[in-house]
Amino acid sequence: MIDVCSQERKPLLSIDEALERIRATIRPIVETEAVALQNALGRVLAEPAYSTINSPPDRNAAMDGYAFFSADVKPGQSFSLECIGTSWAGRPYTGQLKAGQCIRIFTGAVLPPELDSVMMQEQVTVDDLRIHFPEQTTVKQHVREVGEDIKQGGLLFDPPKKLTAIDLGFLASAGVTEVTVKRSVRVAIFSTGDELVELGKPLASGQIYDSNRHLLKGLLSDPAYSVTDFGVIADDPSLLEASFIEAAKSHDVIITTGGASVGEADYINEILSRCGEVNFWKLAIKPGKPLAFGKIGGCYFFGLPGNPVAVVVTYHYFVKPALKQVSSVLASKPLFLTATCTSLLKKSKGRQEYQRGILTQDSQGEFFVASAGRQGSNILKSMSQANCYIVLPVDCQGVQVGDKVRVELMQSVDLS
Repeated sequence: MIDVCSQERKPLLSIDEALERIRATIRPIVETEAVALQNALGRVLAEPAYSTINSPPDRNAAMDGYAFFSADVKPGQSFSLECIGTSWAGRPYTGQLKAGQCIRIFTGAVLPPELDSVMMQEQVTVDDLRIHFPEQTTVKQHVREVGEDIKQGGLLFDPPKKLTAIDLGFLASAGVTEVTVKRSVRVAIFSTGDELVELGKPLASGQIYDSNRHLLKGLLSDPAYSVTDFGVIADDPSLLEASFIEAAKSHDVIITTGGASVGEADYINEILSRCGEVNFWKLAIKPGKPLAFGKIGGCYFFGLPGNPVAVVVTYHYFVKPALKQVSSVLASKPLFLTATCTSLLKKSKGRQEYQRGILTQDSQGEFFVASAGRQGSNILKSMSQANCYIVLPVDCQGVQVGDKVRVELMQSVDLS
């Protein structure tokens, strides 16, 4: 069986070739800005970040227990020391210690310079101020040395680095209050089509609510992106062209949905050819064949299909890596798994297909995947229920129950 939608006068562009063309076209933004650390989550570091202090700044205890001097230890023998005070986290012990003395100490508290070891509180016996240490006492343990995590002036991160919550904690621990990051990527989104209606308005016959802009805004909810919603534009070539040209003046990327196919009211490719340049149009992928990529001036343009599932798939595989490249984030390869398919999957030869699946794992660690439901590119229900894509190659002509298939995880996957 052959996919009739893949029959073209010219062979459809492969996914790998399309990705390579995108990579070769896009240039990262160069403008930067300084932001306070509390506003830096998800931003892309533009300059190296260095530690302002030693971390930790003092020798401190890694456990609650008793700090002592290793010279007081009698190898292979139990011994006792006099406890003369306490070092609290934030309130160090300031007295002087002599041989045969120790102090109570808590996690993170500073060790007096005379002491070099900590014994966990569970491993000693307390008799008023006499602390009895066991025969198996190990010296010079449970102590965090100055600069053990990072030295003052040490490199924390090299650019480009998309800052995570853990990164912010690391930067804060090193005394960093501000970082220099790439400015946000400015993204304009449009929906096109006379049939689209804004939420809250009644539907007439033949009309549907516009879901794609809400979907795209969710996909683009990233601190590295600044998104402008231009709403729904009617199927009017002059209005569409004027809107795109105006948006291109102040944005780095334009993303449209709808109007990229081959119907009489599908103008995107024609408009892009007239006011900018078309790099490619139509790919050997399902869903998402009528994907257009090009430029209007210095602004990159993605004309996505109108069906919402095709929007998700083409965003995931083409727009998302392109936006990362614009913001200087290093490319990462998708993680694939091999799973046993428990559903019969239909497929025609001709295009690489991404079917929605539900991935599970049994108690032995084996992966199984089932179809998430109907696979029409207009059906968001199965996309909402799915946690993975079942990736079926161009030459695949269907999958039988029990066949091994390649699976790519979606975000926030829970296999429990």
